[in-house]
Amino acid sequence: MIKFYFILFSLLCLNLNAQSVEDDFEGIGTITTWFGDDCEMDSSANNPYQQGVNVSNTVLEYNDIGGQYGNVRFDVSTNFDLTIKNSFSLKIYVPSGGITGNQTNQISLKLQDGTLSEPWTTQSEIIKPILLDQWQEVIFNFETDNYINLDVGSVPPIQRTDFNRVVLQINGENNTDLVLAYIDDILHLDVVSNDPVYDYLVWSDEFDGNGAINSLKWFHQTQLPNGDSWYNGEVQHYTNREDNSSVSEGVLNLVAKKETYTDQNVTKQYTSARLNSKFAFTYGKVEIRAKLPSGVGTWPAIWMLGKNINEYGAYWDNEGFDTTSWPACGEVDIMEHWGHNQNYVQSAMHTPSSYGCTFNVGGQTVSTASSAFHVYSLEWSPEKMVFAIDGNVHYTYNPEVKDANTWPFDAEQYLLLNFAIQSNIETGFTQDAMVVDYVRVYQESPLYVDDFESTELMFFYPNPVKDVLNITSQQFPNSNATLQIVDLSGRLVSESQCQFINGKMNFDVSSLSDGVYFLSLSFENIITDTFKFIKQ
Repeated sequence: MIKFYFILFSLLCLNLNAQSVEDDFEGIGTITTWFGDDCEMDSSANNPYQQGVNVSNTVLEYNDIGGQYGNVRFDVSTNFDLTIKNSFSLKIYVPSGGITGNQTNQISLKLQDGTLSEPWTTQSEIIKPILLDQWQEVIFNFETDNYINLDVGSVPPIQRTDFNRVVLQINGENNTDLVLAYIDDILHLDVVSNDPVYDYLVWSDEFDGNGAINSLKWFHQTQLPNGDSWYNGEVQHYTNREDNSSVSEGVLNLVAKKETYTDQNVTKQYTSARLNSKFAFTYGKVEIRAKLPSGVGTWPAIWMLGKNINEYGAYWDNEGFDTTSWPACGEVDIMEHWGHNQNYVQSAMHTPSSYGCTFNVGGQTVSTASSAFHVYSLEWSPEKMVFAIDGNVHYTYNPEVKDANTWPFDAEQYLLLNFAIQSNIETGFTQDAMVVDYVRVYQESPLYVDDFESTELMFFYPNPVKDVLNITSQQFPNSNATLQIVDLSGRLVSESQCQFINGKMNFDVSSLSDGVYFLSLSFENIITDTFKFIKQ
């Protein structure tokens, strides 16, 4: 997916009320309050390295002479509105001969409320890596970059209006190492990315009807992966009984109960349910509307795992996709709620670079988490993952370096819904439920040729596709069909007979070369649908 990024400078901003915050240290700028803390500075220094992306004459010289918290900063007269301008950019040069110690080469930009007696206590910070001996431009985006709130209870910075101070710090704090650096062309701006729009529903369960869950969409995971227990000290058995998971009055009830139950020659005192989706996907938006249980020891979760996980007893493991261990498969926790911290809902990422008690977490307080329905959502693109509740974002995962250690998220993941019981469950607990109104997965609108009205009854996903194209038909749920694939030149590259079973058919396109193709399906020699898809 090619993305185009546009930097909208303040002179082009349509909102004329947004203040201009910039300084080129050549006399054109609006910042007049530069100040150094345990750091010498010169805002009219000669540029000793007129090369690369910065050949200007004058720069700010930053000279940390060993102060434990050395930094430079400035204040503005009107608090920042990050919904209008979400980012700060600057240029920086750090000569290798100007630093001591073994600190990580980095620059931090911190937003603070300068009216507080201790302004750092509520700050929000973005840290970026830098290279030595070259000018480079660095952008800090408080809407999409990973940030650190010193007060973990603070809302995301994009939602705050109390910031009026910018603090720049090079190579961290809590050290007395020396740092000489040069800074230029600081600017408060808006960075707009043409992110994919996920508005095409590709899979869902509205939980209509009554009784057992839809076995075409969900798999009951009941096998004890460790032979006699689940992970994390959970004390329940997961079952496939309607007592623990059923549909009624338009909702799914995942019920945990206190009862003696024996399965796999192991007796436990609690039962519950754990569902795996029989649908896996790469990139898109997930929305789950749910009401959560309460009480110490309850642990409901809505999450995803890599389809390739080798977890004994999981659906995709049983289907033969078990090639990768956890956490290398990647885990995405869309929603977790622990009853001992009632109404605090958390999202988290588990990867080889950070797992278990991972530091890649964020959350928010939802005062009615257990008494009302809320929409828990994830937007997953090739660049980032954004977590929100009722549209209010509380965490964005967007690592600077995306590799197997930090980003095993370029392959298919599947959904899990479960209600675990912890060992500290209250003695008075008898029964509770996670109630789910719907689960919906959206992706980018498929590129199809809408030749017939029946197209709305046929779905193809994912698009673009790497290996397997999933095709569903509401009009011909159990039928034979002829499938043809034609390339852009009109050449027939594939023709085969296929069969829809319960409205589903999977077609392997892995042998196709990358490019754009047209796929047509005919039932009883009548072409009913022609779709365009991209093979990656």
